[in-house]
Amino acid sequence: MPNSATCFTLFAQNIDQFLLPEKFTFPFYYEPQPLAIKAAKQLQQQLEMLPQLHEENAGKMFGVLVVQNDAQQVGFLAAYSGQLESEKAGINFVPAVSSIQLQDDIYSEQSKIINDINAQIDQLENSKQLAVTKTQLNEATITYQEQLLAQQAVMQLGRLQRKKQRNEASAELSESDFELLKTKLASLSIIEKKQLQALKLYWQNKIDLLKHTLAKTTDEISHLKKRRKTLSKSLQKKLFAQYQFLNANAEVKDLNGIFAELPAHTPPAGSGDCAAPKLLQYAYKHNLKPIAMAEFWWGAAPKSAIRQHKNYYPSCYSKCQPILSHMLKGLNVEDNPLLVNPAQGKHLEIIYKDDDLLVVNKPAEFLSVPGVNIEDSVYMRIKTQFPEASGPLIVHRLDMSTSGLLMIALNKRAHKALQKQFIERVIEKRYVALVAGNVIENSGTVDLPLVLDFDDKPRQMVCYKNGKPSLTTWHVLERKNNTTRLQLYPKTGRTHQLRVHCAHSLGLNMPIVGDTHYGKKADRLHLHAEYLAFTHPITQKRLEFEVAADF
Repeated sequence: MPNSATCFTLFAQNIDQFLLPEKFTFPFYYEPQPLAIKAAKQLQQQLEMLPQLHEENAGKMFGVLVVQNDAQQVGFLAAYSGQLESEKAGINFVPAVSSIQLQDDIYSEQSKIINDINAQIDQLENSKQLAVTKTQLNEATITYQEQLLAQQAVMQLGRLQRKKQRNEASAELSESDFELLKTKLASLSIIEKKQLQALKLYWQNKIDLLKHTLAKTTDEISHLKKRRKTLSKSLQKKLFAQYQFLNANAEVKDLNGIFAELPAHTPPAGSGDCAAPKLLQYAYKHNLKPIAMAEFWWGAAPKSAIRQHKNYYPSCYSKCQPILSHMLKGLNVEDNPLLVNPAQGKHLEIIYKDDDLLVVNKPAEFLSVPGVNIEDSVYMRIKTQFPEASGPLIVHRLDMSTSGLLMIALNKRAHKALQKQFIERVIEKRYVALVAGNVIENSGTVDLPLVLDFDDKPRQMVCYKNGKPSLTTWHVLERKNNTTRLQLYPKTGRTHQLRVHCAHSLGLNMPIVGDTHYGKKADRLHLHAEYLAFTHPITQKRLEFEVAADF
């Protein structure tokens, strides 16, 4: 039962058999500790009792933090990201880091000013006078252009007729009569030019007057928006200053200070309201020692990102990474596994070699190109083994966790020709994958546009507005033990395309086995590039390669 004075909750069952981990969870890439899993399951039993949080309803990220109090009792804290409809649900969630809102007394006056400005902007932007002026200006501009073109056509016709008259009269009239005719024709030309000038002056005056009338309103709107931006930024800074985050060294930083050194400077919306910062803040404030942490998704997946009910996920990148980098100082945290070279001791097998290109069989957990922290990669291995090779070498890439066939160009000419084949989509690729679940249909197509999830890099999400077209066809090979073996044919080459198309609810809705980004961890990611066919860039001979997966 929760302690009535705090949010510290004892485990419902005896935990004497569990050893406390020596190091705290690295929150951005982890396997949940057994104690954290036990705490999560206890919280999930409570969540089951809340009808608004049933699996079919909109989901949310929850978190648990295993802690130890001064009496050496081990329990846990619970939190959720963002807001919860019913906070009086019988679950003792830790409070928000800052409870101050725009409507609080301290900010009500400035908030009222901003709201008044919003109302003024809305009134001006939707005023009848503004709409009428815009319509009149648009109509005047169109009419002016039409009349201008018509007058110019009249003048052109007049010039042709006068030229014809001069040519015909030059042989028929006397010299004096011909000069009189030329004078008469010249006067007609002057009249037409004056008519054109008068037309331009009339419409330019009319359009300038309408533009001036319009500018009075649009300038006022622009001024109000600038004032609103200044006031909002000031208010935002005051709000961000209320988010005071502790760390294990008892150092305090607010959101302004935490994000000041980052390129964007301004914290993203919702910063500080995720589960992990709430949990650590409460632990530090109440002298509770953090032991282990885990965050899991509860409920239905959102439309864009991939979330599986009850699956564990790392803390988010854009909002939590800067905050937790401060909050974890002073804790003995697990080493970042992303800094460990996963290719150490692995052999890069060369399947084919000639003077222009190579085809290699890349092992799983092996970078195609150097990463931010790890240089060892296909690129570096080939560069070392073939020092005479020129050009970028890498023609295409495979995800670090994906194994299979990869082509390498040994000179610039071959690289350019092979890249052209990729652009023209004449290169044939086939993957084999094992997905978690029984796919009902025997074949099909997934067409979901993808874009980088900036809040949760490097994960991708489905976005019909900004996403790049992504198309995959698939074919079932075998169904066994609640898994399905598939052949996958990517028609485009987006990052994580096959992984997202398999895992997303609008795709196959079954993540690839071992997909730590979109599913659950296993011995490896069960995705392998097994077939590759292309035209040799120099000999023009068609080449085909196939290497079976080792799963």
